[in-house]
Amino acid sequence: MDTSILTVSHLTKEFGDYKAVDAISFSIKEGEIVGLLGPNGAGKTTTIQMLLGLLLPTGGSIRYFDRDFKTNKEYCLSHINFASAYSHMQGRMTVRQNLTIFSGLYGIQSPQKRISELVEILGIESTLDQIIWKLSSGQKTRVNLVKSLLNTPKILLMDEPTASLDPEIVDTVLTLIVDLQKKERLSILYTSHNMKEIERICDRVLFLNHGCIVAEDTPLGLSKRVGKATLEITFDSQKDKVAGYLNTSGFTHTFSRNHIVAIQLEEKDIPAVLFGLSKEGVWITNIDIQKPGLEEVFLSIARGDANELAKN
Repeated sequence: MDTSILTVSHLTKEFGDYKAVDAISFSIKEGEIVGLLGPNGAGKTTTIQMLLGLLLPTGGSIRYFDRDFKTNKEYCLSHINFASAYSHMQGRMTVRQNLTIFSGLYGIQSPQKRISELVEILGIESTLDQIIWKLSSGQKTRVNLVKSLLNTPKILLMDEPTASLDPEIVDTVLTLIVDLQKKERLSILYTSHNMKEIERICDRVLFLNHGCIVAEDTPLGLSKRVGKATLEITFDSQKDKVAGYLNTSGFTHTFSRNHIVAIQLEEKDIPAVLFGLSKEGVWITNIDIQKPGLEEVFLSIARGDANELAKN
């Protein structure tokens, strides 16, 4: 049976007359990675700060491991942790010194053993005795991950952990996150503005807008709500013949070249269009189907189409 690691019920945060988070409810199961997305000002950071105990909620409740966070804060905080590209350590101290201090704060038994295990997993053994400020961005990100795993957390809150990193380093970090999820049944709440990252690692996605959860589903499920796909066809025929068929059929389309057309349509209509063009004597030399992704969902929400997404 699935075990809920985190349960949020009607969580609310008001700043005077402004409601930053508006009675949101969600849960995260053991070993699940959940993406928390939304435009700037949607309430993501405020939510994370309440989940860490840095802000007191105006209303609602937070439960970790079926314990009320408010009345069991010390226990809960000892089993959660936080990682962000914006977190900073003491730059003039070595990696080992920084991690040893955090181990003491977390009350880690045999800290050097735990540090050695984690730096080996994340591939940064060679940095242990280097000064923090001399490390590359990718190395600093992995040191932050080591810090966040020192207390063997049951749930990790991650806020833009790969911001400003090179694509190669991002790929390495994401692979490590998924490996940790599998090996340690680690639950993760993950915020990012990179939709490709979310699609790659998240089991489920929550979209916040104006403090409310406006959509919740798997990345694939949310993408399907957008509906439209783009069918790009390269053809060896007369452009007028292709345009005539598409105009008669009522499909929105644009020609990027005289022999390449992009058609906006429902996925279910793709076979009919291909068959129809073939009947018109159009010789198709290449087909590229571009399905909607989370970026399209994000843009729909930013444009104010959240109600339509929620209905689908």
